[in-house]
Amino acid sequence: GGGYQGNRGARPIGQSGPGSGGRPPGDAPFGAPPGGLPGAGGPGGAKKKVFDKEKGGREENENTKFFKQSFRKQKAQAAALAAVPKEISILENIQVGEIAKKLNLKPGEVISKLMKMGMMVTINNVIDAETASILADDYGCKVKIVSLYDETVIEEEKDDPADYITRPPVVTIMGHVDHGKTKLLDTIRSSRVAEGESGGITQHIGAYQVETERGKIAFLDTPGHEAFTSMRARGASVTDIVVLVVAADDGVMPQTIEAINHAKEAEVPIIVAVNKIDLPAANPEKVRQELSNYGLQPEEWGGTTIFCDISAKSNIGIDKLLEMLIIQAELLDHKANPKRKAKGTIVEAKLDPGRGAVATVLIQNGTLRVGDAFVAGVHAGRVRAMYDDLGRSIKEAGPSFPALVTGLDGVPDAGAPFDVVIDDKEARTISHSRQDYERLGQSKNAATRVTLDNMSEIIKQGALKELKVIIKADVRGSTEAVKEALEKLSTADVRLNVIHAGTGAIVDSDIILASASNAIVIGFHTRANPKTVSLAEKEKVEIKYYSIIYDVVNEVKASMEGMLEPEKVENIIGKVEIRDVFKISKVGNIAGCMVKSGKVTKQAYVRVISSETGEITWEGKIKNLKRMKDDVADVLTGFECGILLDGFNDFSVGDEIEAYEIREIARKL
Repeated sequence: GGGYQGNRGARPIGQSGPGSGGRPPGDAPFGAPPGGLPGAGGPGGAKKKVFDKEKGGREENENTKFFKQSFRKQKAQAAALAAVPKEISILENIQVGEIAKKLNLKPGEVISKLMKMGMMVTINNVIDAETASILADDYGCKVKIVSLYDETVIEEEKDDPADYITRPPVVTIMGHVDHGKTKLLDTIRSSRVAEGESGGITQHIGAYQVETERGKIAFLDTPGHEAFTSMRARGASVTDIVVLVVAADDGVMPQTIEAINHAKEAEVPIIVAVNKIDLPAANPEKVRQELSNYGLQPEEWGGTTIFCDISAKSNIGIDKLLEMLIIQAELLDHKANPKRKAKGTIVEAKLDPGRGAVATVLIQNGTLRVGDAFVAGVHAGRVRAMYDDLGRSIKEAGPSFPALVTGLDGVPDAGAPFDVVIDDKEARTISHSRQDYERLGQSKNAATRVTLDNMSEIIKQGALKELKVIIKADVRGSTEAVKEALEKLSTADVRLNVIHAGTGAIVDSDIILASASNAIVIGFHTRANPKTVSLAEKEKVEIKYYSIIYDVVNEVKASMEGMLEPEKVENIIGKVEIRDVFKISKVGNIAGCMVKSGKVTKQAYVRVISSETGEITWEGKIKNLKRMKDDVADVLTGFECGILLDGFNDFSVGDEIEAYEIREIARKL
């Protein structure tokens, strides 16, 4: 037989003989008449054979039958592939049986495919997301990595707009250590109690709500940007307004800058409280001047940032600050529906010796009532009792109200979502599913983390529009130099955004911010301690250390160049002449061809050029390429082949098929 193109003994057209391995004279591809293609039947192609109707008809029927069987097999394979979805969502690890189900494939087929990849697995074995992505890609399916809570999403209720009310704002207080954050919280809280809210003893439950003349305000009683961003890293965005406390006698300090960057990254508006104005060394104007360098321009200077001069210790300006918070909240106009089932976030949780697991829940929408079944992170429960921050028993809690809840079957993480569900059965089902996923090694924030190595792939998936970087260096001059050098690398395709730059060692707050923002941490002449390194590993944050600016720029630049869309260049690889056309029912027209130059490959792009007009009549892909009865990957110059085009039949004898490939050339910055 003719064999595959390139086998020993394969011959150019017209050369045949005993032991040549070539096709006997007159044997035609795809059921062509035994005389072969015109001008190619006898030795040297000089003699044209007489067509034997009986024999030729039988051979044509056999070849047609073979091609139809081949086509049916391909059609069945195509149908199986069509059942595979275009995209699936998985966590960081997934069982073989589960991914087979998601791909609409039989487990045996998936196991077989994985074995070909060198993995001995069973239906219950677990594979990682990278392996799952390679597997799915073979079936034309993209993989999206999601979080634990995305995979067990609780269906949203549809709200009636008529039920919406304006909810109180939720406020977090940030600032440098010793600038008065805790004192401000205590002053606001104690003044409210002093004004007549008796009947209870102050409890620390992580949040509280105050009543002002113009409305209510909820405060998170966990001052500091670390707690704020730690909740963001777990997917919880509970803060509406940040109060930045800056001491009037001290001015802007390193943690002040960190707090500004954390708030800006979360896109939360900032109100500045200039504290300790009653001290002799107080200089509020200096504070305004320094903060204006960080984009916080006071309203009185034509900017948009509200500044309030206060003394938390002497209770000066506190009412004015609360009034400004209400005004800012009115501008934000956050709405909630108190008539729906409650949704919220765990502010903090612990195991109480007398009451078991207890958690402070900040209600963000709906109303929570005693007796409600709920899911809190991976835990379930039913509200046995609720208390406010004064320890008083309450029956319900509405939007922006923080309540201490009992009745949980475990202690959830701070920042975990809290959802009321229909009944205990649904709560347990969701809880068990989340625990099962967690046992597979899932993190609570399983979104793909960006590293210098995987940036390019994340860009291609459309999951990253900018590269976020945190820079820490030994001295301020180095910080500014590295920041300036990296920011110059931004392109139209991807923006490099330095979300925080500071001096000193890499600390936990840097890792928490990087985790919440999906950023890379760069240490220049500085490092992280083992505890912080462990946190980075847990949060899957990449830390890169450098001592030469050139190395920082080159490594980041090389990674960013991999993100740029490559330049596409067409390269013609072969030209083919159509010498005959064979019509096969239910399959289409087959072009009997001679490769005139170069080669034609199964994977090539092709265009059909009319022999009469010289115009391109069609462009697309080859559906099937054969030599004799065999599927082949390519055919070289001087050999015959049969070509079935993917979606085009209207070609004629004498037309030319031009085969080409598209090469991608990497672009440089």
